[in-house]
Amino acid sequence: MSNRSIHRRDALKSMVAAAAAPYVITSTALGNADTPPASERVTLGHIGVGGQGRGLLNNFMRCRNAQSVACCDAYSDRREAVANLIQGKAYADFRELLARDDIDAVVVATPDHWHVPIAVAAARAGKDAYVEKPLGLTGEQNLLCRKVFQEHGRIFQYGTQQRSSAHCRFYCSLVASGKIGKIKALEVLAPNGGAGGSTQEAPVPPNLDFDMWVGPAPLKPYTPDRCKTPGTYWIYDYSIGYLGGWGAHPLDLLVWGCDNDLAGPMTFEGTGTIPTEGLYDTVYNWDVKIEMAGGVPMTFKPGGDYTKFIGEEGWVAVARGRDRCDAYPASLNTLELKPEEMLPASPGHYQNFVDCVASRETPVSNLADAVRSDMISQISDIAIRLGRKVTWDPKKEEIVDDAEATKLLSRPMRAPWTL
Repeated sequence: MSNRSIHRRDALKSMVAAAAAPYVITSTALGNADTPPASERVTLGHIGVGGQGRGLLNNFMRCRNAQSVACCDAYSDRREAVANLIQGKAYADFRELLARDDIDAVVVATPDHWHVPIAVAAARAGKDAYVEKPLGLTGEQNLLCRKVFQEHGRIFQYGTQQRSSAHCRFYCSLVASGKIGKIKALEVLAPNGGAGGSTQEAPVPPNLDFDMWVGPAPLKPYTPDRCKTPGTYWIYDYSIGYLGGWGAHPLDLLVWGCDNDLAGPMTFEGTGTIPTEGLYDTVYNWDVKIEMAGGVPMTFKPGGDYTKFIGEEGWVAVARGRDRCDAYPASLNTLELKPEEMLPASPGHYQNFVDCVASRETPVSNLADAVRSDMISQISDIAIRLGRKVTWDPKKEEIVDDAEATKLLSRPMRAPWTL
C-alpha cells in the first residue's frame, strides 16, 4: 500500500494507545473479518457516474478491500445521488477530487474525449486509474498516457472486461499457445455506428455544467442529442465512433491472442461513411483491410462483436458471449491446456484492479496492450478519412513517410486544457 496508508495506520495506533479520555472507534473504521480496517482499504474516487460509471460503481462496491469515497460528474444530480449512496463527497471539478491525498485510485467513465486527459492528471497526482474504453481521442494521447503512467509508476486497468472472462481467456490461450499453428488471417467484427442527431440548439439543462462536460473539445451549441448516447460516441469532437468505442473489445481480444502486430509495419486501407447531415459525424459502415507483418491479412468491419484467428492448423472464434465462441477442429473446444499455456487469470475485472493497486502488480488489461489495440482503431479512422493507404510502424510507433496522416494523430485542445 501507499505511504499514505502506512501513515494512517500508524496514526490510528497512536490515537488508540494515547487515549486518556472516553474515545470511540467505530466498527467501520476498524473493520472485521470481511471488511479490513480503513487504513488497509483501497480508496476510490469515481469520475463520471452516468450509465456506465454507475454500473462500475456498483461493481467496485462489491470488491474486497475497496471503499468508494468520492465522485465527480458534470451533472449535479448524478454526482449528488452517488455521493449520498457512498456517503462520500461530490465534486463538480475532477481536479479537486484528484487533490485529495486520501484517495488511492480513480475510476474514469467519462465521455471518450476526457479519458486520457483525466487519466494523465490522475497519474501525475499519484493516483492509479481504471479507465473505460476506448483509450485516447487520438494516437498522440495514447502514447502520452502510457509514458506518464510509466514515469509515475502508476497502476492502470483498461475497461475491456472480457479479459476477466474464463471463456475468453481459454480461447485466446488456444491461439497464444500455438494450438492453431501459425496465424494466416484475422477477422474482427464490431457493432456499427450510424447517422442522425438533432442539430437544433436548445437551452443547457440546469443540472449540467456544459463547459466542464465539453472540456478540451471545441465548444459548440448545446443540442438535445449532444451529451447523451449515442451522441457521445458518434460525434467526432468527442470520439472516433464505434471504430474505437466498441471496436476496443474485439481488437483487445486480437492483441491478447496474438502478437502478430508487433513484428513489423501494418498497412491500412479502408472505406466508410461519414455523415454530412445531422449531428453525428463519425465513421460507420467501415470496411478496413490491414496487411499485418509478414503479409498476414486482417479485416475489420461492422456487423457483430467477435475476433477470429485463422491458423494453418485450425481456427478460433472468440467473443464476450460464451455461446458465440467456437474452434476448429472441434476438439479444441474441450482441450485441457497446461497452466503454463494459459494467459493470466483474473478474479474479476474490478477485483483484479483493486488487488493490483494494493500489490503493485500489472492488471490483466494492461496499458501497453490498450495502446496497441486502440492504435488499430486510430489508424483505421485516419486511412478511411484520407481515402488511401496508411502504414503504421508499431516498433517505432509512427506513421511511415506520410506527413498528412501523421498530423491526424493529434488534435488541438480548447484552452485552458492541455496534456
